[in-house]
Amino acid sequence: MSQVDKFERILSTEDFQKDVVYEGVSFWKDVYLRFIENRGAVIGMILIAIITFMAFFGPMMNEHSYKSKVDNHINLPPRIPVIEKLGIFDGERSGKNVYVEKGLDDVYYWFGTDNLGRDLWTRTWVGTRVSIYIAMLAVVIDMFIGMGYGLISGYVGGNVDNVMQRFIEILSGIPNLVIVTLFVIVLNPGILSISLALVITGWIGMSRVVRSQVLKLKELDFILASKTMGASTGMLLMQDLLPNIFGQVIIMSMFSVPNAIFYESFLAFIGLGLQPPLASLGVLINDGYKSILVYPHIILPPVIVLALLMLSFNLLADGLRDSFDPKMKQH
Repeated sequence: MSQVDKFERILSTEDFQKDVVYEGVSFWKDVYLRFIENRGAVIGMILIAIITFMAFFGPMMNEHSYKSKVDNHINLPPRIPVIEKLGIFDGERSGKNVYVEKGLDDVYYWFGTDNLGRDLWTRTWVGTRVSIYIAMLAVVIDMFIGMGYGLISGYVGGNVDNVMQRFIEILSGIPNLVIVTLFVIVLNPGILSISLALVITGWIGMSRVVRSQVLKLKELDFILASKTMGASTGMLLMQDLLPNIFGQVIIMSMFSVPNAIFYESFLAFIGLGLQPPLASLGVLINDGYKSILVYPHIILPPVIVLALLMLSFNLLADGLRDSFDPKMKQH
């Protein structure tokens, strides 16, 4: 028996012996494909789109403004056309139809009214605009101030890095509430005080993340090759370092958004944010909790919108993190 005859062929088909050629996929397309496979992230993005749409167009769906008061419409429960026939949102409280008792047969308030007779539907969506503004502001602050500060600190290093990091430690040691309080004393409570407080301290976390990434990347061979080719510092930062940390920057920005939204709502709740008759979700929650046992419909809409908004941004951030991280790729 020859040496070849000692081997027995197991597979009877040639399919397993063919080379498999996979189609090349770009980095961004790969990120997109992984993102759309994440149901939670997609749901979060859809909810953000719906809430944003309602924040800008919801107040236009009825004739009430966010500050108009009607004395005869105080503390009315929700009442929605058509749906009221199903026995829900029909204007009843304690078994009595409040609208019929007051002779308001043709009046509808989709979220009800507050203790001053103001439409909660309009005030809720107008207040949501403030939260969306804070979300956009947090992203801009992270992208420009935090990312720029971290890039310079990490790349330059040495004494410059030491001075910049000591400055951050000083800012971090000052409580945010103290900073907002100082601005409130000078500028009065409002969105401007909150915005300035975010500008001063809202970028610190991003700058530290970017600095740590730059310290790791700047010692790699491709940076040395760019320096050898005569690349300027600006080109190194913008063309070599930034693209490699941009995914992390986006992820951190998305994670900072819920914190910023909650920060504004908390300040409004304790009276350091927008002042009535202006509306924000925090102001509405502050108004509603005072009568939560008697008129729970006042606090429910802003609480639900705030919870959905924060949950949606967290789901979106988780999805982006998984999409940008090659280790999360399923083989």
